[in-house]
Amino acid sequence: MFKDKPQGTSHLRTLPRPHATISLIGKRSERLLVAFTLSLVVFYIVGGFERAFPEVPESVRLERHMNTGQALYPYAAVKSSIEWSKLKPRYPNKQSPTQLPATEPGTAHPPIQHRFKRESGHDRKRRDARRRAVRDLTIKSWSAYRKYAWKKDALLPLSATGKDQFSGWAATLVDSLDTLWIMGLREEFDEAVAAVAEIDFANSSSPMINIFETNIRYLGGLLAAYDLSKRDVLLQKAIELGDLIHAGFDTPTRMPVDNINLLAIKSGEGQIIEPQVVSASPGTLSLELTHLSQLTGDPKYYSAIARLNALFSVSQNQTLLPGLFPMYISLWGPKPDVISGTRFTLGGGADSMYEYLPKLSQLLNNAAPSLVSLSHNFLSSASANLFYRPMIPDLSANDIMISGTANILPSPDTNTNSVQLSPETEHLTCFIGGTYALAGRLFSTAEYLETGSRLTRGCVHMYKSFPTGLMPERLTMLPCPPGGPSHAAESCQWNQTLWDATEKQQGLPRGFVSATDRRYILRPEAIESVFYMWRITGEPEWEAAAWDMFLAVANAVFAKETGGGASVKDVTVDPSKEDVERSDEMESFWIAETLKYFYLAFSPPDLISLDKYVFNTEAHPFLRPER
Repeated sequence: MFKDKPQGTSHLRTLPRPHATISLIGKRSERLLVAFTLSLVVFYIVGGFERAFPEVPESVRLERHMNTGQALYPYAAVKSSIEWSKLKPRYPNKQSPTQLPATEPGTAHPPIQHRFKRESGHDRKRRDARRRAVRDLTIKSWSAYRKYAWKKDALLPLSATGKDQFSGWAATLVDSLDTLWIMGLREEFDEAVAAVAEIDFANSSSPMINIFETNIRYLGGLLAAYDLSKRDVLLQKAIELGDLIHAGFDTPTRMPVDNINLLAIKSGEGQIIEPQVVSASPGTLSLELTHLSQLTGDPKYYSAIARLNALFSVSQNQTLLPGLFPMYISLWGPKPDVISGTRFTLGGGADSMYEYLPKLSQLLNNAAPSLVSLSHNFLSSASANLFYRPMIPDLSANDIMISGTANILPSPDTNTNSVQLSPETEHLTCFIGGTYALAGRLFSTAEYLETGSRLTRGCVHMYKSFPTGLMPERLTMLPCPPGGPSHAAESCQWNQTLWDATEKQQGLPRGFVSATDRRYILRPEAIESVFYMWRITGEPEWEAAAWDMFLAVANAVFAKETGGGASVKDVTVDPSKEDVERSDEMESFWIAETLKYFYLAFSPPDLISLDKYVFNTEAHPFLRPER
């Protein structure tokens, strides 16, 4: 209770003076401030800020930028003039469609990507600068296509015009859709989507449609762009094209043709299977048709390729090189033959068939045991029969392997066959390092990952060895001597006497016997594997290799005539002594694959994470179902 009169003043003598109170409060505040600062330092060191105030992931920010609001180029979807699904097949499927395999509830997916730590400001600045360089080059190539070859299949970068080579459905445009999205090019992407909406997949520049190219470039491009953008018109167009590809299975055995006859579909005559095809043609239909079934809920697409997978599964260990399939096979006649061939390779004609075995397992979340077995069998057989250690002068770089070609030779005196390994390799085989690395994580097999590292280092070595910094299309290296380490962990010593005695082309780096095709045609396979190795291991050597490769590619292929990328005629020439000649061609995979992989190699790892997406052979990322 308050008193009516104030107290006397004598009690004030016992109170501290004002300045003394301030001094004590200041010292206590200083101690609190020091303690708080130390706490912040510890909190930062242990990553507390990152957990408490996480930066918005780039993938989230990009999705907001690309998918929010109205399209900048309005469009009205135009249906193809023929609805392929409504045409009556001559050889209808009389069995119930095979359903997509289901993953057991609670099944955990093995992590694919390395768990990257928070990068320093210096590292981020350097990475962003490299990524901008890739993006700038992509914009130049896209702008050249848009200016000189709009809606054509490909740009001719030296003559500044376009050409049709894959049915005239704007292959570069469709193939580049997801690259434009991934690089955040909203206006360019919206304009391209509006153009796709007008494509008539019944009006082709050729009456014969190559099923392989149509599948990987067009259907793959549409599916990935839909996964990223969720634009309904892209799925609509994918269904139209998927129905056309499905019509390519209208044969007596329900096996696919290599080239679809449009006139035969329209007349209801059915398709005629070619007597012989490369194994990659039918073997590279599985990922796209499976994903189309996943997106639409219609099992007919997956059912078509499930029949093929069953044939490969029962035949795999009956071939002349068990675990591998011959380069040439026959789906013709009542009994398809996928076992009799004598040539086995991971190069052109067979490559993507093998690439799709573990990737289809990944897309199906390892729910199909037969696909897992197909993958293990091929990976083991290829390691034992196709890979070799080259003899190179630099022992510090000798932890490499190269993929060759095996030929089965019958013995005239016995009933046995012998395996002859040709050391010739090609740029196309450089995909295999990434495939092994992916399988190593997917199937929890460290040996596969180590093999993938050595194979990828082999391709990086071939880039570094030539004066342009580029790898030839086809070449041969000198294998380690017979009886040596082959592809074992130990490297072989450089043998100058053996090298001098070896018949070889002149003017090549030591260790290289020949370069029978000296071109670089903008291929992506080497940077593809480097990208996989970087995302899977996080080892700095791969990021550094990607940058060295990009600088070499960018310097060699830029066409000043248009701004596009042009193929190099001879990568063995020394640019410091003579001009590098270019060819008048820019394949659609330049933007779709090569530049995309370079860009992703310098992007934050959450952007198109390998834990969420499965790349088709044209670098189109398919969103992996959660279960």
